[in-house]
Amino acid sequence: MRHSLVRGMRDILPPASARWREVEETILDVLVGHGYQEIRLPLIEGTELFQRGVGEATDLVEKEMYSLKDRKGKDLSLRPEGTAGCVRACIDGGLLRGRTPRLWYHGSMFRYERPQKGRSREFSQIGAEAFGLPGPELDFELVAMLARAFAELGLGPFLRLEINSIGSARDRERYRAALVDYLTPLVDELDGDSRRRLDTNPLRILDSKAESTRAALADAPRLEDFLSETGVAHFAAVRGMLDDAGIEYRVNRRLVRGLDYYNDTVFEWVTDELGAQAQVCGGGRYDGLVALLGGPATPAAGFGIGLDRVVLLHERCVARDYAEVDVQCVVVGEEHLTRALAVADELRRRTGLRVLAPATGAGVASQLRRADRSGAGWAVIVGGDEIESGRVSLKWLRERKEQQALTVDEAVSMLGADSGGS
Repeated sequence: MRHSLVRGMRDILPPASARWREVEETILDVLVGHGYQEIRLPLIEGTELFQRGVGEATDLVEKEMYSLKDRKGKDLSLRPEGTAGCVRACIDGGLLRGRTPRLWYHGSMFRYERPQKGRSREFSQIGAEAFGLPGPELDFELVAMLARAFAELGLGPFLRLEINSIGSARDRERYRAALVDYLTPLVDELDGDSRRRLDTNPLRILDSKAESTRAALADAPRLEDFLSETGVAHFAAVRGMLDDAGIEYRVNRRLVRGLDYYNDTVFEWVTDELGAQAQVCGGGRYDGLVALLGGPATPAAGFGIGLDRVVLLHERCVARDYAEVDVQCVVVGEEHLTRALAVADELRRRTGLRVLAPATGAGVASQLRRADRSGAGWAVIVGGDEIESGRVSLKWLRERKEQQALTVDEAVSMLGADSGGS
């Protein structure tokens, strides 16, 4: 019986997995270089964590979580996002006691949505969270890290940064009342989701893409008019740092993010290259979440990168030819296999290259064809003549160079030089 992939899940197969690895390693190198440390979080948390932390009136909690009961009847959910679990782990692990941890995590998240290109029910995120730092310099650091990571991936020209300030909880409560008063007489002009949100989460109406709703919002009260002086000053400081660093951005006054825990600075990186799946990364400040989840009052901020969309954008905009291996070891005569395996192992250890061991039962021509298909740059040939002379034959597969007979030491030096010392 053939078993099919569960709808909304995905396999990542070679050579696509090589592109995923490049994207992931590039981003993580930037985070580690800024002093962020890895935290590993469970896939399953108590459902109440997300209800309380993310917000019961959010689409994520209302409609999108994969939830179940364990054998004792406890409500559990596959994690739909990483921030709430990271905060829970910091509280449980005592990481916030007199410390200002900067953390990153990486892995699968799960949301029950209609699958489409760039949106799976299982999707991968890299997230970063930083705690104990109330100033605008943290907001700037998060954005600057992302700008650098996207630039190193070659994606800078295809992404733009949108930022906004949504103020404090008190600011938003005052604005919420004014927005509801404004929209209530216009309820018939709103789309179905927005009519539902009018009673539960009216700020999300600002994000609506429905033309009728956007028209109804044309003369709506402006959130920025309800910000406190402190909130205005904080946002101005963040913008000043971005200006000084030469990081381009657009203030999007309708950007509110979809999760209840955010306050003050929020941001998204978006692209025009992926159709409706425009957002590839989002984040902001969430100063009240730690206390809400039972920890000490702690300012915090973070972001989540949607790797599925970043990889899709990278595939569309950055040409790559991913080789399976760097070097194919070729044996001439199976009686010489033991020596060929030893040579392959020595090349691996001393060059750091990916060296594929020879396969038994295949002729030299077949092995060389396999090497060519793999994308390998070189073939190292080991046969009777090579063993007798104490050498190996080095064959270039991507360059017009003469095959050379070399000692293993010479081959190591040659391969290291030609590969850039990797």
